[in-house]
Amino acid sequence: MGFNTIKDFFKFSREQRTGIVFLFGIIIALQLVYFFVDFDAIEKEYPDKQKWLSLQSEVDAQKMQNQNYKPKIYPFNPNFISDYKGYKLGMSVQEIDRLLAFRKQNKFVNSVKEFQDVTKVSDSLLNVIAPFFKFPDWVNHKKEAKDFKYGSNSTFGKKEKIVLIDMNQATKDDLIKINGIGEALSLRILTQKEKLGGFVSMEQLKEVWGLSPEVILNLNTHFTIIKLPILHKIDVNNASIKELSQFFYFKYDLARQIVKYRSMNGDFKNIEDLIKINGFPVEKANFIALYLDF
Repeated sequence: MGFNTIKDFFKFSREQRTGIVFLFGIIIALQLVYFFVDFDAIEKEYPDKQKWLSLQSEVDAQKMQNQNYKPKIYPFNPNFISDYKGYKLGMSVQEIDRLLAFRKQNKFVNSVKEFQDVTKVSDSLLNVIAPFFKFPDWVNHKKEAKDFKYGSNSTFGKKEKIVLIDMNQATKDDLIKINGIGEALSLRILTQKEKLGGFVSMEQLKEVWGLSPEVILNLNTHFTIIKLPILHKIDVNNASIKELSQFFYFKYDLARQIVKYRSMNGDFKNIEDLIKINGFPVEKANFIALYLDF
């Protein structure tokens, strides 16, 4: 290809030359716009923008407070610590497993020392969580009742020690001696005991209709659960709806929910499985568990 041939490629008409100059002009103009014009997006102004910005400092302060937040611990029975509860308390997986294995033997820890012996938790963790342990009444009052039972007779003129009576051994005459309890209320208490097969906690007296807080306080002064009664436990994994609904704490709807849950998820292993059912009286789980067989 000769020079003249190449030269022919650069021969343009007047209109073509005008178009090329115009194209270069556009390119130069776009370059100038790119370098000198700010293309940052223009923020849309909202009426409430300043209001939200003024709250930003409060939001930041709340975030800092949440970082230092520690969940409040309420009193609980350590026998019913679940995996999640143990994790929140700071227990290791091994410590939780030791407790669950102990409970599977249908055994209960009845003191802080026994809890540590079973779980092997450190002294530092035990000192933090032990103040929140809440054991059943019959455990807390066992030593107190024993001291009163075998105490010597008081001399004349001194305040007489109260000999605590086992609530499950109380008779109608024993109950009538309490200020505020007559024949009707005493019979109501004994009827309640028969329905349950025996009391396992003095808290259950709150369920007896007609007992005022003052009368319940008087009962707690003279009676306690010294020894758990021999209970006819309900086989919760095999009982029918009718059998479950005959239990004082299980109404028909709850009994039906229990059987339905059992058929869909398999046998219940402990009380922690039962409290997952909607409508289960969680606040009474500690002593309901004593009436059940898993």
